[in-house]
Amino acid sequence: MEEITISSWATLDALKKVADIIETIGDLHDSHEMSVFCIIEDDYLELFYSDSGSNYLRRFEDEDEFDEAIEERKEEFENADYDDFDDDEELDEDLDFEDESDEF
Repeated sequence: MEEITISSWATLDALKKVADIIETIGDLHDSHEMSVFCIIEDDYLELFYSDSGSNYLRRFEDEDEFDEAIEERKEEFENADYDDFDDDEELDEDLDFEDESDEF
């Protein structure tokens, strides 16, 4: 496996446009990371987008290594805790409207 850092999402987007996309894992809106596994000609690639860290391009030696990387990324994404609480429950606990005083 080879990896290079990519500074621009535009570069990753250009590669994604010409690739055969096999699988997309993650979501930039929810998890702030996204991996696009794709093939360009005979190259097996992962295009990794991040809005909080480094972006990169990974090239895998063969299809087996590529498939293993997809499974590993799925496990990482499933095990990540991006939303540990329900927003409505958290707000209800923080705000107790019955204790508010009418005096200012």
